[in-house]
Amino acid sequence: MTFEQVPVGMVRDYWDARPCNIRHSRKAIGTREYFDEVEARKYFVEPHIPVFADFERWRGKKVLEIGCGIGTDTINFARHGAQVTTVDLSEKSVQLARMRAMVYGLRDDIRFCPGDAEELSTFVPVEPYDLIYSFGVIHHTPHPERVLEELKKYTHPQTTLKIMVYHRRSYKVARILLTEGKGRFWNLEGMLARNSEAQTGCPVTFTYTRKEGRKLLEKHGFRVKKTEVEHIFPYRIRDYVQYRYVKEWHWRWMPQRIFRALERRFGWHLLLIAEAC
Repeated sequence: MTFEQVPVGMVRDYWDARPCNIRHSRKAIGTREYFDEVEARKYFVEPHIPVFADFERWRGKKVLEIGCGIGTDTINFARHGAQVTTVDLSEKSVQLARMRAMVYGLRDDIRFCPGDAEELSTFVPVEPYDLIYSFGVIHHTPHPERVLEELKKYTHPQTTLKIMVYHRRSYKVARILLTEGKGRFWNLEGMLARNSEAQTGCPVTFTYTRKEGRKLLEKHGFRVKKTEVEHIFPYRIRDYVQYRYVKEWHWRWMPQRIFRALERRFGWHLLLIAEAC
């Protein structure tokens, strides 16, 4: 089965079973302490996210977020004064994100819209937004191009689009190919999907080169202004799942400037900034 043939319900079931970052804290789910710890851990491991999102810039602006997960970035857009509309396929994720907004007193600043972004205009009123933001989401839907066709309806001439998709020419792809795949490159797409997230078995995961990411956006009416690559995960998984931050030996002794240079070349996150044409 190709990614395009995967039923969207299968994707929904995968994320409902384990919403993204739900295990970033051992505190009681739904408490302020839990959400605080989830945010701290997420931005510690992925410090480029707040830089990319630039939450403060969108104060007083309208933000449409595609894929809120359990709401870490959503909350930060709202607490910095943005008017946020957020969408997620996973009803379990939206439930937790709503709970999070209540905990922080931001429920009235966020409109939650559960549903399939490939059919966005059927459940989110069409109106222009200043920022359309999606971090690590559209590469998990069977038809990313349909999402982008929908997003074009929500733009005005000054709309900024910020999207993260996974980078094919990355350290993580090479590691999966060599470890999980034993070098079987002919089955790379399936291996990447199964091993792309913390919970194995993700049904859809597209990856893109810089050129392919740019082409994807430009094909659907966006002008790409900037592309960047970020994020190599350096920690030992067996320690990380126990909330310990111990780097793999080959990263431990590497000078930080060299590690950062490698991240910017072979990182897993392809960051695309574009504007509506």
